[in-house]
Amino acid sequence: MKHIFLNLKRFDVPVELGGVNRIAPMEQWGAYIVKNTQEALRAYDPSQVEFVQYFPEAHLLGAAAARTEGSPLQVGCQSVYRMNTAVGGNFGAFTTNRPVSAMKAMGVGSTIIGHCEERNDKMGVLAEAGVVDTKAVNRLLNQEIKLAVENGMTVLYCIGEKEEELDRWQEVLREQLEIGLDGVDKSKVVIGYEPIWSIGPGKTPAGKEYITKIAKFVKEVTGGIDVVYGGGLKKDNAEMLASIPEIDGGLIALTRFQGEIGFYPDEYLEIIRTYLNK
Repeated sequence: MKHIFLNLKRFDVPVELGGVNRIAPMEQWGAYIVKNTQEALRAYDPSQVEFVQYFPEAHLLGAAAARTEGSPLQVGCQSVYRMNTAVGGNFGAFTTNRPVSAMKAMGVGSTIIGHCEERNDKMGVLAEAGVVDTKAVNRLLNQEIKLAVENGMTVLYCIGEKEEELDRWQEVLREQLEIGLDGVDKSKVVIGYEPIWSIGPGKTPAGKEYITKIAKFVKEVTGGIDVVYGGGLKKDNAEMLASIPEIDGGLIALTRFQGEIGFYPDEYLEIIRTYLNK
């Protein structure tokens, strides 16, 4: 099974406000992306490849409503809160947070958890208290994953090492996997590997040999969970990633990195065609 994930981050912000959205007005943005991708994705066998698009929360309703009958697309959210509502229990006074029940009610079937930006946010909160504890971050992520899976969602769980962690990458990734997935139904999880040290302007992208080494390690530690490349599936690296047997797909974000930088549905579809060779 191949997995093509799309993390739309804050690509909805208009250019005049410092963002990269040139494709649709804010109120139409989520629906626009679904409408301009789902029909083309019907060309692929749903038993062989899945497509999930993770939207900022404000766009979930529009994106979900734009799905047509039998749509090949799943709509996902960007992480969930570590607590949830319960019938006859907490009715959900979780101000500013994203409980699983609210996401399900919006039509969400999947969530991305543990992205390096979410990890950085949690580490930042701990740092304000004078605490540096990666295990605590992984325990918090574990709570999120458990709630998502227990409530019928699939999870893209992101792991990765920073530059200062390269000399102990096995220790770092093992901790993220073993704590993050403790007690979790792993059949509902796909691992997204983010080589954090190689992501961003001016950095050297991780090569085929390194990515293969990590994917083999992850499968060994997890008992064979599918692994996708989370460092950015792009047109430039799609054929290389497709040639790695241990990699089961990728995570797309921006599709254009020069000129009018941003996410464009037609370029997203081109990346998929290149990766899947169709």
